[in-house]
Amino acid sequence: MTTEPTAAACFAWQGDLLILRIKVQPRASRNALGEVLGDRFKLYLTAPPVDGQANAAVIAFLAKAFGVPKSQVVIRRGETGRDKEVHIQSPKLSPKQLGLDISVPNRG
Repeated sequence: MTTEPTAAACFAWQGDLLILRIKVQPRASRNALGEVLGDRFKLYLTAPPVDGQANAAVIAFLAKAFGVPKSQVVIRRGETGRDKEVHIQSPKLSPKQLGLDISVPNRG
């Protein structure tokens, strides 16, 4: 059994580490979690994608949403792109509690 995110999973658990796959929409009109796009959650941010402002906003938003300090949120992949993999250590809330739990239909 794998704990890595797959094409059918927007998030995965590795012990107490939450692995999120997100697609960031910078310069949005609001900061908010959005819909599921394929294997990622959409994250709308007002910050521009300039000088690391959007990445800082990703960390700040997810830290607040999951009830952890910013130091427990790390962008592991995608620092220069919109598609990111973010690791959150010991989140206080689960993705399901934030409304991010999805069921993926069988593709068979």
